[in-house]
Amino acid sequence: MAKALFGYVGGSDLHLASEVARLRRRVADLEAEIGRLQERNDELEAAHVQAEVERTLAGEPVGV
Repeated sequence: MAKALFGYVGGSDLHLASEVARLRRRVADLEAEIGRLQERNDELEAAHVQAEVERTLAGEPVGV
């Protein structure tokens, strides 16, 4: 009976194992993309802050 239950939950299903592996790769790819996007966002935010500081120091109104 244990073998029947093990098979029922997909213990040896090659298709299921392949799908799980594919999904894990996809999750890893998406996590890497999130990291790249967060880095790019941080760079853009820093550039924006720097531009605001430079405008302020030049006597221009902030936020224009």
